[in-house]
Amino acid sequence: MEGIVKLSTGSLISLSEQELVDCDVHGVDQGCEGGLMDDAFKFIIKNGGLTTESGYPYTAEDGKCKPGSNSAATIKGYEDVPANDEAALMKAVANQPVSVAVDASNFQFYAGGVMTGSCGTELDHGIAAIGYGKTSDGTKYWLMKNSWGTTWGENGYLRMEKDISDNKGMCGLAMEPSYPTE
Repeated sequence: MEGIVKLSTGSLISLSEQELVDCDVHGVDQGCEGGLMDDAFKFIIKNGGLTTESGYPYTAEDGKCKPGSNSAATIKGYEDVPANDEAALMKAVANQPVSVAVDASNFQFYAGGVMTGSCGTELDHGIAAIGYGKTSDGTKYWLMKNSWGTTWGENGYLRMEKDISDNKGMCGLAMEPSYPTE
């Protein structure tokens, strides 16, 4: 959401993850126990947007919803990228950041470089696909932004192998991508 707001307004606003954790708990989304990005987009639309990170800071734990927060940004809708189609994901990422669900069970071991090899497809974490590229040895990769801070990975980012033989993508990244619309 921060990406599409920046692209459409020119302002990069850090939005409150904690508002989602605390307030988007009716239905599938369950705070720190996880949820679905499409359901988060639905909540944001129904809620009239999200407030700023500074106005509703992240605490890394479930809290009580603080209703009445001033909305700093909103979205009008969202689109699902066709499932299991890295070419369609590439077209979407060329236009804006895309929310991607992945199996992050191997992420704690990532320290840099292009993540290759096998990993599962039990989707349990959300990251943002923000670009793609190719290394000097020809390995194609997705550039992903994680939410674990700049001390993790490559300053908070990771590169995951692109166009692998499994159409679900590396760690399931092509299974359920979606993005907000303004």
